[in-house]
Amino acid sequence: MKAIQLNRFGGPEVLEAVDLPTPVPQAGEVLIRVHAAGINFFEVLMRANRYAVTPQLPMIPGVEAAGVVEAVGQGVDAQLLGRRVAAPLCISQRPHSGYAEQVTMSADLVVPLPDSLSFEAATALMVQGLTALHLLRQSPPDGKAVLVPAASGGVGSLLVQLAGLKGARYVTAAAGGKAKLDLCLSRGADAAVDYTNPDWPAQVRNVTDGKGVDIIYDTVGGALTAASLQALAPGGELVFAALGRFGLAASDLEAMIGRNQSLRGFALLPLLSADVLKASLSELFQMAASGRLQVTIGGRFPLDQAGEAHRLLDERRSTGKVVLIP
Repeated sequence: MKAIQLNRFGGPEVLEAVDLPTPVPQAGEVLIRVHAAGINFFEVLMRANRYAVTPQLPMIPGVEAAGVVEAVGQGVDAQLLGRRVAAPLCISQRPHSGYAEQVTMSADLVVPLPDSLSFEAATALMVQGLTALHLLRQSPPDGKAVLVPAASGGVGSLLVQLAGLKGARYVTAAAGGKAKLDLCLSRGADAAVDYTNPDWPAQVRNVTDGKGVDIIYDTVGGALTAASLQALAPGGELVFAALGRFGLAASDLEAMIGRNQSLRGFALLPLLSADVLKASLSELFQMAASGRLQVTIGGRFPLDQAGEAHRLLDERRSTGKVVLIP
């Protein structure tokens, strides 16, 4: 089978197309023919060795895939053959390997896909959909004004919609450029501000009648975090979900204390037991299949163009979900 392998750290060009033996499903596993594999920004950081965790090389990146079961291992119900499924590899024994034509995974962890849900949409609802859903479960938006930075991205575009569906009083989206702002508004944001403008936090305060927002869902980190604090209301909450990109200084934290503001950390994987993951994905899949949740696919690339797909994310030119099509 064809796969994309990372043998050394560096730019997008280090992602190499290789031929590998087709994996064999072991007892309790299924073999899935991949129809779509998702790309996440943390994989871009990992490729360049800029992530919080350094992976062991060589590796096949990719923590999410969707496709059709084409073989089963010992002890697995043969009725799974031919089923359309999602493979959330992020919680499997082999948490990477999605950038490939075929993957194996425990049959107990695959999640059936509704017939009307595309494989591409399914990839967007795994890591990114689960992140958005559980951010809102950790810090419910009901009745509150919220800010979503990077709101045109994979997580952000889902957060904007889910926050509205879960009762947010006012959703402000922050993104860069008119096209991205228009996308945010089309996904239900009440207001959209361009965070390439230096005074964007003041614009957020303006659209909230000078009060600021009650919750910031920060999945970006870096310098954007400190800037966004200028838009946080007294007593508000910053939910930080950008592992490895925490850039607040002690003075920022002291200022938050003086304004009775709180900082809450968020890490997805510790929240995901197998049962919670499967129930959460089923909820997201049904919402998307029914049309209540819109998935934005911002780029489709053949498997051997994984480097170009990474470049799109690295240069922050993407909107929504970027996928590989083996």
